[in-house]
Amino acid sequence: MATLYVTSPETFSGKSALCVGLGKRFIRDGYRVGYMKPVSTNALRTGGVCIDQDAEFMKHTFGLTEPVTALAPICLDAADVEATLRGEKNDFVRRLQETFAAVSEEKDVMILEGGSSLMEGFMLGLPSYEVSSLLRAKELVVVKYNTVSVVDEILGAKSVLRTSMLGAVINSVPRPKLDFVRSTVVPFLEQRGVKVYAVLPQERVLLSISVRELAEVLDGEILCCADRVDELVENLMVGAMSVDSALSYFRRKPNKAVITGGDRPDIQLAALETSTKCLILTGNVQPSPIILDRAEEVGVPMILVRKDTLTTVEIIEQFFGKTRFHQEKKILRFERLLETSFDFATLYKDIGLVK
Repeated sequence: MATLYVTSPETFSGKSALCVGLGKRFIRDGYRVGYMKPVSTNALRTGGVCIDQDAEFMKHTFGLTEPVTALAPICLDAADVEATLRGEKNDFVRRLQETFAAVSEEKDVMILEGGSSLMEGFMLGLPSYEVSSLLRAKELVVVKYNTVSVVDEILGAKSVLRTSMLGAVINSVPRPKLDFVRSTVVPFLEQRGVKVYAVLPQERVLLSISVRELAEVLDGEILCCADRVDELVENLMVGAMSVDSALSYFRRKPNKAVITGGDRPDIQLAALETSTKCLILTGNVQPSPIILDRAEEVGVPMILVRKDTLTTVEIIEQFFGKTRFHQEKKILRFERLLETSFDFATLYKDIGLVK
């Protein structure tokens, strides 16, 4: 059995996306795939049970029969973490090994998903490198491109993980930087013993946020078209201009959320005539019935928020590119990226899978 540990030095780098993309490819190639998130210290408790959202999503995505609690065996919420610091919980290593043995039975490949960093789990005695050692896993490190500091992140991971690190995936590279990364960064890393399995270009749809998520982070009220809240927003525009220039302005970007004051029906109508995924009305001002009727007619949800426009924009910008990879449109797009950019043949050879 092959055990692949997808991990990263940072959050929101693309770990879940890579787990899904690799798992679906393995399944298509006829392999029996299992999944586990060994350590989760930022989980939520529901009905008295600590549940990791990524594990819950993977169970559904891969059609796994194991309970979610087995897919995330070391699952802690804030209260559990405090109990651990007081010395009340200390059976983590045994629990991880026993659960992994059960979950991995009759599997050809196990995909493990890392936590928020390579150091998460240290307080439990289970940082990434220790998990790899216990479960005999090889790490695939995914890092989101920001600047050339991506090189430091990858080499830093190599120094921590050492020989158990298979290699790296450089994710979300802006298209103007693709040639530079492929021709300069990748050879530099390979000269230092780091194999790069993929350089993945940045895609707006993968950075998008759903209308539902926007309403949640803004604590807003959805006024209409509740059946369209899973639509993905790829761009953000603020409607604060004169009505004369509004229409040409809004036509510049597709699949957008438009943020404007609730007292600007002219701007709202202009936005509804273009490729708009939702309207966010600030200042807690209810729209007119005419606007609501038009939004219903074209199928554009309206979100009413109490905050002012500037605060609303600041909140949303913090969440772009930092939402969970749980939408089918994102999954399909990422799978296509992997098919064209990922070196599956080398990966299969390196982890001992025979095609």
